[in-house]
Amino acid sequence: MIKLKDFFSFKHNRFFWLNLIGMVIVVIGCIGGTLFWLDAYTHHGQSYVVPDIKHKSLEQAQLLLQNQQMQGIVVDSTFVKELSPGIVLEQKPEAGMRVKEGRTVYLTINTREVPRVRIPDIIDNSSVRQAAAKLKAMKFKLTEPELVPGEQDWVYGIKYRGRKLKSGDRVPFEALLTLCIGNTHLRDSLTTDSLNFQLNREESEAQVDESWF
Repeated sequence: MIKLKDFFSFKHNRFFWLNLIGMVIVVIGCIGGTLFWLDAYTHHGQSYVVPDIKHKSLEQAQLLLQNQQMQGIVVDSTFVKELSPGIVLEQKPEAGMRVKEGRTVYLTINTREVPRVRIPDIIDNSSVRQAAAKLKAMKFKLTEPELVPGEQDWVYGIKYRGRKLKSGDRVPFEALLTLCIGNTHLRDSLTTDSLNFQLNREESEAQVDESWF
């Protein structure tokens, strides 16, 4: 029969020591089991090198990634005229990095369609110098301008393949555009011709009227 004072006496209470030893064993077992599970779950010590897939076709890139236990996902696209459509332009993570099995590599590829760009608000709103600078900054190309009657070097229109454009219209990237710019000589010549035509007409009408008398 264990006396109460013996139960609380750490030195003589064998139940206390047995329980303490059991608790230590359980804690060690839990910690060891957790570490073992984490190692198995995260494939501790196992890593794969990300291959260099830039400037490869999407099909080739996916095959290289699968060989390294990875998968590729296209998240963005851009347009590079000099490269074939579907070519990988960027990858994240970068080539050479070590990652875990099953890691996703995010890809940016060269678009298969030429993107269309909006025409800025420059029609009847800017000089030829301002318009040309803005269009060239947007990667458009310009032909020799078409002269129209109006204020000198003022932009009155834009044409693409002979078709008149409006602000906000979309045309292919790097399209060849023609600016319709004003020319005072044409304007003045048309004004003079119109005035002469009006005067001649009035003189002709006056002569006809006089013939009736």
